[in-house]
Amino acid sequence: MPNRAETESATTHRAIDAVWRIESAKIIAALTRIVRDVGLAEELAQDALVAALEKWPASGVPDNPGAWLMATAKHRALDHFRRSKLLERKHEELGRELNSQQESAVANFEAEFDAANQQDFGDDLLRLVFISCHPVFSTEARVALTLRLLGGLSTQEIARAFLVPEPTIAQRIVRAKRTLAEARVPFEVPRGPDLAARLSSVLEVLYLIFNEGYSATAGDDWMRPALCEDALRLGRILAGLAPDEPEVHGLVALMEIQASRIHARTGPIGEPILLADQDRTRWDHSLIRHGLAALQRAEQLHAKKWRDAKPTAAQSPYALQAAIAACHARANSAEKTDWPRIAALYAALTQLTPSPIIELNRAVAVSMAFGPQAGLDIVDTLTSEPTLKSYHLLPAVRADLLKKLGRLREAQQEFQRAADLTQNSRERTLLQSRAAACSPS
Repeated sequence: MPNRAETESATTHRAIDAVWRIESAKIIAALTRIVRDVGLAEELAQDALVAALEKWPASGVPDNPGAWLMATAKHRALDHFRRSKLLERKHEELGRELNSQQESAVANFEAEFDAANQQDFGDDLLRLVFISCHPVFSTEARVALTLRLLGGLSTQEIARAFLVPEPTIAQRIVRAKRTLAEARVPFEVPRGPDLAARLSSVLEVLYLIFNEGYSATAGDDWMRPALCEDALRLGRILAGLAPDEPEVHGLVALMEIQASRIHARTGPIGEPILLADQDRTRWDHSLIRHGLAALQRAEQLHAKKWRDAKPTAAQSPYALQAAIAACHARANSAEKTDWPRIAALYAALTQLTPSPIIELNRAVAVSMAFGPQAGLDIVDTLTSEPTLKSYHLLPAVRADLLKKLGRLREAQQEFQRAADLTQNSRERTLLQSRAAACSPS
């Protein structure tokens, strides 16, 4: 049984972890603006974290832990600046003249950092968001760097969340930092036509993180709620930093509403519970309210942005998906779901961003609104789609529709094919049980 000292130490370490998740992005962002090297900025911030781990268990958590970490990071940055080997080499070559310059440079550095401490960190954070999700990286590297720099996650945590070896994640992060330095990516918010493309990359990364948490690609857990929480927290931060960008609010709305179902999506032993079978009293109605408010904000901004355009131009992919999620959220029971409206929203989404997966989702909505045969007719047009060849939800949806039509033998085969394709053990068990339920009695 742990003694009092061990209990207090564990409590302090949990507090440090919580503070780090909240404050690390601000610290790294401020340091990056000063030192102009995101890799160095992260190292200096990590030094401040190590100092907290060494001192806080004995001294206690400070009243303002974020300010403590920032001040410590500042001192580490100044120490690094003074120890610069380049300056030391030049000092040997230039003597007293450089010594004077070095003292001046340090003074300027201190003044600039003090000014940074007094300002709103919003601009720095927004710059860090765009650097972490820069298109110069692969999608996997963007996800890893975003979770590391903005989410405050360790390499081990990121690797565990995505079921990837820790050295693989570490290499992605190291390569990303090296690429930033070699490409000399400026620490700035893109302007003009570059902004839309870069913002799209940021939103894509957040959505990928959220989706991996909501429906885990592989492993023993159907969901990883911590990833959903990280994506939602970062989305809220981005909405605060870019309040006039409708797509940001659309994505936040989508994540808020989807996250409201998390506690109802699994049973006592972690088994999946499908949407139609969920206890809707377990949905988080506070998240639903926040999501509906964000959706309204997104729609208002789109309407303002496209005031002189066609009505459909005021829609956007994330806002449309959020509107679909809102249809479920507003229904007190599965039977009261407005499936015709959902089918219409999916049709609009298909026009905006054509995709076989969106078309598959539309087929489900059409089947619920107009009968299983209408949905199956759409699904059968997708069976030869190359991008869905290994997508387990295609045979899963087809199996469900075949079952509703009484074609049990075909349904059983499709459920089993879906089970063979999925990499998630929880989902495999569910699909196998549905296949077994289609066996002739």
